[in-house]
Amino acid sequence: MNTEADVSDCAKYYCELILPSLGDNTATVDRLCRAVAKQSGLRPLAPVPRLMAFARTIREAGHRVTATVCLGAAGPVLVEVEPGDAVAAPIAAGLAARAGETPPGLWGQSDLGVALDIGSTHLQASLHELASGRELARGTRLNPQAQAGADILSRIHAAAAPGGLAQLHQMLVQAAQGLIAEMCVRAGRRSAEVAGLVAAGNTTMTHFFLGLDVQSICREPYIPVVNRPAPFYAADVGLALAPGAVAWALPNVGSYFGGDLVAGIVAADLHRRQKPALLVDVGTNAEVVVGNRDWLVACAGAAGPALESGVAKMGILAQPGAIEGVKIDPTTLEPTLSIIPNPDGSLPRPKGLCGSGLLQLLAQLYLTRAMDMRGKFRLHSHPRIFKSEEGWAYIVAPAAESGTGADIYVDEVEIDVLLRSKAAMYTILRTVLLEVGLEFSDLSAFFVAGAFGNVIDPDTAITLGMLPDLPRERFVPLGNSSLAGCQKLLLEPQTRPQVEAVAGRLTYLELNVNQALMNRFSAARFIPHTDTARFPSVPAWH
Repeated sequence: MNTEADVSDCAKYYCELILPSLGDNTATVDRLCRAVAKQSGLRPLAPVPRLMAFARTIREAGHRVTATVCLGAAGPVLVEVEPGDAVAAPIAAGLAARAGETPPGLWGQSDLGVALDIGSTHLQASLHELASGRELARGTRLNPQAQAGADILSRIHAAAAPGGLAQLHQMLVQAAQGLIAEMCVRAGRRSAEVAGLVAAGNTTMTHFFLGLDVQSICREPYIPVVNRPAPFYAADVGLALAPGAVAWALPNVGSYFGGDLVAGIVAADLHRRQKPALLVDVGTNAEVVVGNRDWLVACAGAAGPALESGVAKMGILAQPGAIEGVKIDPTTLEPTLSIIPNPDGSLPRPKGLCGSGLLQLLAQLYLTRAMDMRGKFRLHSHPRIFKSEEGWAYIVAPAAESGTGADIYVDEVEIDVLLRSKAAMYTILRTVLLEVGLEFSDLSAFFVAGAFGNVIDPDTAITLGMLPDLPRERFVPLGNSSLAGCQKLLLEPQTRPQVEAVAGRLTYLELNVNQALMNRFSAARFIPHTDTARFPSVPAWH
């Protein structure tokens, strides 16, 4: 330790870091903090405002740097990173003051707190009294970054343009600020009373929220700037809340497994369960976590867009006018539709099918024998079944009854895409369980997160062979598990070390495209499966 008064609580450490690779996707700043911990016995926190500068120095110096660590109220804090071996150089006067840039991750109980889910499509949040935990308001708004691209990759490319990153960061912060202000107005309170905030998002959204470079996330070897951001002052990212308001972004595990999934683990208490359970969150990908208090394994695979109605021509997001449910008379094949009402309760004409409506339609077509297990229509002479430009199709709502003035129908090409998506989902679930030596029957609970979990009917999903044929009581819808996990941590900030430990011991399983996986996928493309014994509750064809 240096003996000068202003740096007496500081020390320098020279570190030659292991270079990043596909086998070691530790984030850049975390890699340095881990190396310092090996030398000092204490893992330092890195102030959010300095993360970009630290990462830049580490990368430009070939991962051979000197770290200066000082003690602050939050514990040991990484305050400076110098290229090469600079241990012999004196510690600059006043450097120790930087340790104060990282606050302890706690907040007072006399104020308000906000839980924030930073989704790529929507931001969702809730406002709470910290003392009682009572929810005062809840709100949602579209993620304005959609202006720069609907998908994550488009936004990463937009961020590479001059000023692009700052603009995308500002979009998120302004949307979050507006959402918080809106909730406070409804609760009769002020944003200046918000003393604590817990946020979660996928790795890219977390980086955008913190104002961090995202370019390395999508490029091999896929290394983020940071996976375990320290608590920070809300003002550091541009949020105007209470003076000294503290914020915390949940830790990510890697480029493709973010804090939103860690929040889901917390919401399901997966990390504290004695018997193994499984959590699946269906969005752009199907992200899966299986395990218990002793071990956790995660993986992800493409299965979401079609299930979110992002592929079908007649598919729309869940909104007024969306068909969310379908029942088909087995004799007449006439459908009865459930349509999402207008805000005033009135029922609009149907405009398209949302994800739950599409899936229920397929299950009903199969159960009524209008469609076979390959997704091909059988009754070509029925007035609801006609030959479209894309092949045989079923009319859900004729033009005279629709809100678009055109027929709403689903054809065999779209059905094939949906069957591929459901097959991918089942294959992902089956593969991750086989990798850890479990069968579906070994699961004590099956948590389904996201909007998909709220609207999907387990019987429908099992009929299609998308979810395993388990006792229905094992299926637990979690809704927005990312927001639920943030709420839990907002009201119990002292559990933050436990959550970071969860992220630290989670094993990510890479689903390599091998012959065994492809064989499972091919077998799962039929309704419910080529091996019908896996789905004993689904009525068999005779």
